[in-house]
Amino acid sequence: MPKNFEFLEHTADVKFQAWGKTLEETFSNCALALAKTLCKCLIRRKKTYKINAFGQDNESLLYNFLEELIFLFDTEHFIFGKVTEIKIKDNKLIAKVTGDDVERYETRTYVKSPTYNEMFIKKEKGRWLAQVVLDV
Repeated sequence: MPKNFEFLEHTADVKFQAWGKTLEETFSNCALALAKTLCKCLIRRKKTYKINAFGQDNESLLYNFLEELIFLFDTEHFIFGKVTEIKIKDNKLIAKVTGDDVERYETRTYVKSPTYNEMFIKKEKGRWLAQVVLDV
């Protein structure tokens, strides 16, 4: 499996960078990094949720997307394992995520929210790169 994100050193929170050929792939890989922060296990795909997120720019869109995933974790007790569809246009995101009930898994870290601290999204050398710090 190709490497699509990596965790970086951070004193108190969880910091990662994710990348992809497209903005959608990069957002999907950010979601996978969030999933790995929540649970180290392979998540079975038994349920699907649709997510809508809006933003004023790519950073706020990514923040709101990750926040929606955390909201599902907190309110629906749903842990996602894969982003099966994702479309971004005009600072609007529509995605489908698959996963399972969280109580079937041992979770690692509780994530409060994404942050704007050190966040960036940029295109360089023919690929998109995003950096995120999660408040844990």
